[in-house]
Formats: sequence, C-alpha cells, structure tokens
Amino acid sequence: MALSLALAACGGDDTGTKTEGGSTGAAAKSVKIGFMGDLTGKDAGIVIPPRNGAKLAIDEYNKTNPAVKIEFVEYDTQGDPSKAVGLAQQAIKDDKIVALVGPAFSGESAQVAPVLEEAKIPSVSASATNVKLAENGWKFWHRVLPNDGVQGPGIADFIVDGAAAKNVFVIDDKSEYGKPLADAVRAQLKTKGATVTDDSLDPTESDFSSVVNKVAAAKPEAVFFGGYYSAGGNLLKQLRDKGVTAKFVSGDGSLDNGLIEGAGAQNAEGALVGCPCYIATPDVTDAKVKGFADAYRAAYKAEPAIYASEGYDAATVFIEALKAGKTAAEDINQFISTVDFAGVSKQVKFQPNGEVEAKDIYIYQVKGGKITLLGKAAEAKLG
Repeated sequence: MALSLALAACGGDDTGTKTEGGSTGAAAKSVKIGFMGDLTGKDAGIVIPPRNGAKLAIDEYNKTNPAVKIEFVEYDTQGDPSKAVGLAQQAIKDDKIVALVGPAFSGESAQVAPVLEEAKIPSVSASATNVKLAENGWKFWHRVLPNDGVQGPGIADFIVDGAAAKNVFVIDDKSEYGKPLADAVRAQLKTKGATVTDDSLDPTESDFSSVVNKVAAAKPEAVFFGGYYSAGGNLLKQLRDKGVTAKFVSGDGSLDNGLIEGAGAQNAEGALVGCPCYIATPDVTDAKVKGFADAYRAAYKAEPAIYASEGYDAATVFIEALKAGKTAAEDINQFISTVDFAGVSKQVKFQPNGEVEAKDIYIYQVKGGKITLLGKAAEAKLG
C-alpha cells in the first residue's frame, strides 16, 4: 500500500489540496483517491472486481496526461469493520486522500462513513447495499447501485413470478448485509401470498445441519439465502447432500464463482442470484459497455465480474470532478451533486441522500458451471 508521495495533497504545500478536504490554493498536480474493501479475506471475490474496475478507470485517465494525475491507494479491510476504521483514519491523516471508492461492504461502510463525514472526504461505494446507510443524513456518502430495499423486493418478485415458487424458506447470516436483505425478501414474499419459513445461520461455522434439516422438513419450492458466497456455497452443498432439490436463490453477496466452487459444480447448477449490478457479458453489444469489457479483459486477463462496472463508474464520478477542475475534497463532493452521465453500469445521477437514481435489479443463473445473465428481475422467467 502506498503511504506517501511527494506531490500528495497536504495543507499548505505546493499541490494546493488542503488536508481533510479544504479549499484549493495553487493548482494541484496530483491527488490521492483510495479504494477500501476486502481484498484478501474470505469474500474478496466480490471486492476485487470493483477494485479492478476503479483502477482501470483511473489508469485510463492518467494515460491521457491530465493536468492533475491520480494516485490510486488501496486499503484492505479483509471485511473487518474495526480494521476499516483504522484504515480510514490512515487514509485521511497520513495519505491525505481527497476521495474514496468504497467501502465495499455495508458493515464497514456504517463504521467508516462517520469518519469520512467528519473529515469531509467524499465516498462512492460500488457495492454496499444496506438501506439504512442512506438514512443518516451524511452529505459526503454516496453509492452507485440500488439498495436492498430495491434488491430484496425485486428478488422476491422474481421468486414468485419468474420462478413460480410459493413456498419459500428464507435464511440469513445475521450480518448487517445479509439479515436486512433477507428481511426485505421475506416482507415482499408475504405481500405476494407466499408461505415463508425463517431461520438464520452463523457463517463462521462449517456445519449448517440444524438449518438444513429444517429446510428438508419444510419441503420448500425455493430457498433464499441472505449472505456471502463463502457461506452460501457451503449451505448449497449441504442442502443438495440432504436431498433438498428446491431452487436456490441468493443476493449479490453470492454472485461469485466461489459459490460454485463451494457447492460443487453439479450442486450449483441452476442456482439463481439477484444483484443490483450489471455484468458486462461477452455477448454485450452496447459500444460503451463492450469497450469497457474489452479493456478489462486486456488489463486483468479475466472476464468482468460482479461490481466491476460499478467500480469503474464510481471512480469515473471522481474523474469527472477532476476534469471540471475540482481537486479539493469539499469541491469534489459539491460537484457530485451535479453528476449525470451514462456510465458502464447505468445512468449515474445521485439523489440528495447519496442514493443513485437507477433502480434495475438483474437475475443471474449458474449454467454449465458458469454465471450467466437471465435478465432483469421484473422480466426474467425460468423455462
């Protein structure tokens, strides 16, 4: 992790960017923008793609030889909210960042956002979906994807209408991400007349037999899991080993190949995952999205995955601010309220509470050992 740079933003130096988001003096030559999330922990698979997307956008920008270049600084939380707070303090006081892409997860976002708010450092998360994050009155916090209040009902509607399931067993992992998402699914399922059975599991354990036995006894048509793929794959394997053949559905935290690896390809076949994200698949025809996907493959020798597009768009928000001459944190934040551009993932425009205006939810399905796009949740149907 880069800790210092001679041209980094510092109060009173010749860069012109003031510590902790002050106003600009002389023209800045370089600014630091951070990325924060789980880069080496058990759920890093859904954080590395948005990191890659953000880095790609910044690398492309720097190659244009702009007046103000960006140093991209990474902060690996390993998914630990308490570690995230310390890293945020380092980013502000030592590294003098002017903006942050992230944090990636909802739990760490809840802990870090107040720290950034006090320092007046703008952030745009590419993946945190907890509804309550937008209810704190924060002025420097934003996200470039719909929240779980949109994702949960969208997935629930698909379960009943697209997957034709009326008896659903809903499981959550008790986390600040998984439980609220599962609760949103539960509530919407009930409004649609579905029979709902509830339970929770501890993702730090490896034996889910207590929950699995309850699912087997309930004989549901579908099982929804609110949590991350590291536990979701294990749960799916144990359900199939028990003989449970119900459709397995999860949210964006499970949209990673780790779900397939954890469950085994045969067990994971047909699994369904909802996400407020658009993955640029190889058959995409939109020129802008195709250009991004081609550049991503060239840079990382991998297909764009979950939140790669959103990471690219989140970084682009800050890039657009720099192009407009905004190099101080508070000026960048003020500029964000005016943003309205066609991103790779969606039209990027923010509401006053930091929420993005776009609301589309997508359903993905495991086919032939790969994650494929089934369609928008409101339109997708199982054959």
